[in-house]
Amino acid sequence: MQSEPQVSFFLGANAPTGFYSLYDQLIDPAQARDIYILKGGPGCGKSSLMRKVGKAMEERGLQVEYIVCSGDPDSLDAVLIPERKTALVDGTAPHVVEPSYPGLVEHYVNLGNYYDRDALQTVRSELMGCMKGYKACYSRAYRCLTAAAQIEEDMRALLSTQVLEAKMAKRARGILSREVKKTALEDGRSVQRFLGGVTWKGVLCNYSTADALCKRVYELSDTYGLAHGMLHHLAAGALSAGHDIIVCPSPMAPDRMEHLLIPSLSLAFLSSSPAQPYPRRPYRRIRLDAMLDPELLRRNKARLKFSRKVAAALTDEAVEALAQAKAMHDELEGLYNPHVDFEGVYRTAVNIVEEMDRHA
Repeated sequence: MQSEPQVSFFLGANAPTGFYSLYDQLIDPAQARDIYILKGGPGCGKSSLMRKVGKAMEERGLQVEYIVCSGDPDSLDAVLIPERKTALVDGTAPHVVEPSYPGLVEHYVNLGNYYDRDALQTVRSELMGCMKGYKACYSRAYRCLTAAAQIEEDMRALLSTQVLEAKMAKRARGILSREVKKTALEDGRSVQRFLGGVTWKGVLCNYSTADALCKRVYELSDTYGLAHGMLHHLAAGALSAGHDIIVCPSPMAPDRMEHLLIPSLSLAFLSSSPAQPYPRRPYRRIRLDAMLDPELLRRNKARLKFSRKVAAALTDEAVEALAQAKAMHDELEGLYNPHVDFEGVYRTAVNIVEEMDRHA
């Protein structure tokens, strides 16, 4: 059984606008040694190859960052080995990856070569039928997420006040003065990763990744998704002090920050909610709900309760649609798998590992 990766993020999100990609944030091609772009359709072994390479790098004592699939969190879409300045990425739709320095940095790996094309003709009609139903499920999921996101935005608009923003800014300044000291003349760098996502398994958050990278966790208890204001101030302060940061947007509102990681300080700021609680005891807990206008909450108690209930129901509908898509994708892979030369796929994984060792 595959063990859970220690450090794992999402670079794609099932968002209200459809698939939202951060794959341009995986690794800077100008700083990379090698980027292997994997091509090939369903069931051809892309995720299996990346797992084998990742495991081989772990056995060499290297940290590996696993990028899990937003459609199926049990599958991989990319692997990053920072110390080797190397990445492997599934370059097929919807997260198409185009090379910046083809042949120099990026290399195409065509796993489609391991399909037995003649054998696939025997399941032609079944394959085509699965493809059509799969896309329809995603369309339904995105419609449900759009409706849920609009309700959540309505709640934020109702509760956001200048007083709340001032309180969060003041609290952020206090935290920065205690926790973040200037260490460099130049500003730090920012990279984006989704820490969680809306998947066929439900709404997930890889809190364990934050725990692996950061020993001190500030939990921001945030029922209504208002933490962005505080996180924005914290991120700006950390960058100006010279620290590199990992900004984690909300999958439901990718223009809003949901979590912030500062690995150089072993410091994380994680939003939690009744639906997505932080499972461990934090270093500090900040109750953002307590900063809200109590009279505003009292007057709108029924409205807010109803809105939360409807938004949760719509999200559940989206999850159900994603689960149906997953079932169809499993059927699709089940049709392809018997007609794939997996020994050839695994030989390719070994060749990539050997090449990475030579370049080390």
